[in-house]
Amino acid sequence: MNKSSEYQRVFNHIDIDGDGMISPSELQHCIGLIWNVGILLEEVEVAVKSSQGNNGQLGFEDFVGLMESAKEEEKLEDLRKAFRMYQMDGTDCITPKSLNRMLNRLGESRSLDECVGMINRFDLNGDGVLNFDEFKQMML
Repeated sequence: MNKSSEYQRVFNHIDIDGDGMISPSELQHCIGLIWNVGILLEEVEVAVKSSQGNNGQLGFEDFVGLMESAKEEEKLEDLRKAFRMYQMDGTDCITPKSLNRMLNRLGESRSLDECVGMINRFDLNGDGVLNFDEFKQMML
């Protein structure tokens, strides 16, 4: 099954009344069933509005956009976690020394000079370290 048909299957399941649109109350009901938590209708309405939903409801394309944006947020959070693993010097960046330390822990021995070279390839602002945006560019 391809991704589009998977989304269509989920969309059809959530669209309880079968009108081709997901209302905030349908989405609220589904979220409650899946995660067994109570979620306020207002919270769902905000999510629907933020996804450019039609008349306060989600069409199929809106639903796909909402699902894809959630995946992007998840990827971004994973990148933040990975970034934090490398920033060991109490700074908000990856230094050659912290990169060297982490690579050694991972069994990838590199000299400090090699780490400087690795950082320089992705150091967009030329400050000798990688900030999160530079790290993100490197990883994507």
